[in-house]
Amino acid sequence: MNRTGSGHAPGHDHGHTVAGWTGTGMALAGSVAAGGSMVAAWYPGLVLGAGLVALSACTTWVLHLAGWGKPGGPRPPAGRGWRVRDRSAAQGHPGCVGCRLAGRGRRTAAPAAGTPAVAPVAATAGAGALPGAGVYGERAAETEAAF
Repeated sequence: MNRTGSGHAPGHDHGHTVAGWTGTGMALAGSVAAGGSMVAAWYPGLVLGAGLVALSACTTWVLHLAGWGKPGGPRPPAGRGWRVRDRSAAQGHPGCVGCRLAGRGRRTAAPAAGTPAVAPVAATAGAGALPGAGVYGERAAETEAAF
């Protein structure tokens, strides 16, 4: 099989990054600590191990936002090394939930002057009906348009 200069097959990207390796290592250590504590019936260790697993998710997210993660899809051959920093992370990656949670990525245009920012909810008929149940399709389209 032909290999590129980075040792990968052409068009192939494993996605190894500093954020990925750090988060995986921390989660593995937390899982081992929690599992060993469960076997030893040491409950503080179980909580500490579970806390390390949760901390690994936060650490991975912060490293991803700092540019040590990767956008979705294959990267160009020059950017496939695990120690290559992603300089486009400040703008947010398209379709990335982590970037959206941080307020990065696609932005929506501001509403035109004189128009309400939120559409009014249509009145529903009948007792016990869910508010806005008759406009679900319209609301789903508005929500999709916002992202």
